[in-house]
Amino acid sequence: MYSANFDYYQPKTLNEALALLKKNKNAKILAGGHSLLPAMKLRQALPKVLVDIGKLKLSGIKATKTSINIGALTTHAELAVSKVLMSKCPILSEAALQIGDTQVRNRGTIGGSLAHADPAADLPTVLMALGAKFVTSSKRSIAAEKFFVDLFATALKSGEVLTEIQVPIMAKGIGGAYLKHRHPASSYAVVGVAAIVGVKDGKCSHASIVVGGATTNPVRAVAAEKALMGNSLDDATISAAVAKVAEAIKDPLGDIYASGEYRTHLATVLAGRALKLAAERAS
Repeated sequence: MYSANFDYYQPKTLNEALALLKKNKNAKILAGGHSLLPAMKLRQALPKVLVDIGKLKLSGIKATKTSINIGALTTHAELAVSKVLMSKCPILSEAALQIGDTQVRNRGTIGGSLAHADPAADLPTVLMALGAKFVTSSKRSIAAEKFFVDLFATALKSGEVLTEIQVPIMAKGIGGAYLKHRHPASSYAVVGVAAIVGVKDGKCSHASIVVGGATTNPVRAVAAEKALMGNSLDDATISAAVAKVAEAIKDPLGDIYASGEYRTHLATVLAGRALKLAAERAS
């Protein structure tokens, strides 16, 4: 199918892009285009103006003493092969490698994925587990937990552009893993679970478990996290934590491929596997 008619602009600077967004209230931002363009072809999205920010200088991965700063136009392929991420935050690099296929990874961007807020996307789940912050064109810093507000909806304001993602460096003694049940047609996550644990003196000193794909936005399994804290990360402790994962999943999504009940079950199974792998890596 063909999209409806629209005006197309390709600004050279961020200020030019912001001016176009301010002038055209119905404008949509185009980054990699893997989410917006198919929706336009199906007439699910009907923007009158398209602002292509693909040429802006908003890419790159740089490490500071405490965080890794990633430009919003950095592609999934760049995340997957980044030596900085492999060294300081390997879970993010591993998650990027699981996105779509080669073509998608080479065109899709981290900022585009986050701003689109698809419940089946991989990076929102992982970045929430990492406690990442998202920086916007208006210099706002938004915690990942507060960024995703509903189905395909974020805390970004009208005319605001996501410019940078700040990810805390994973310190020594912290391990992480991201596992997903992949949809066979789209490679999206039917359910994905990110688990990050810290070990000190043989006990769990940090725990973060986030489930994506099962609900409209990624959710933290808080009760499961509490079950881990202060305990050794043995099979019994992990099993007790996994038993509480389902408590976080309210109103699970269901479709022709997977019911809400099945998604909840997948979340518990994947959480157990991800926790065991994260614990191995932490120790």
